[in-house]
Amino acid sequence: QVQLVASGGGSVQPGGSLRLSCAASGSIVSVYSMAWYRQAPGKQRELVARLTSGGTTDYIDSVKGRFTISRNNAKNTVYLQMNSLNSEDTAGYVCNAVIRTNTGVGNYWGQGTQVTVSS
Repeated sequence: QVQLVASGGGSVQPGGSLRLSCAASGSIVSVYSMAWYRQAPGKQRELVARLTSGGTTDYIDSVKGRFTISRNNAKNTVYLQMNSLNSEDTAGYVCNAVIRTNTGVGNYWGQGTQVTVSS
């Protein structure tokens, strides 16, 4: 009914940048919020950044000033611009969206994309 497709991960050296994208498609009536989570090996999944339909943003402290979440409402796509990457940013990144469809409101997850920061 709704699909989230993420892209943009990869390998980068410390201090480098990457931009993740996540596009939502399907029977979408409206998108309430879109967010990025990450999970590193041996660690719990954590919320990295969230952007609400009203434009409010939330970031985990460790990425403030380095990451920027943005959204193209016309394309139902959320982006995560990641600058000044370091090894602690290495993780699998997953996009999430709260979306209203014809059958109600649901919480949807993308397939994830790997980010590896290493010299």
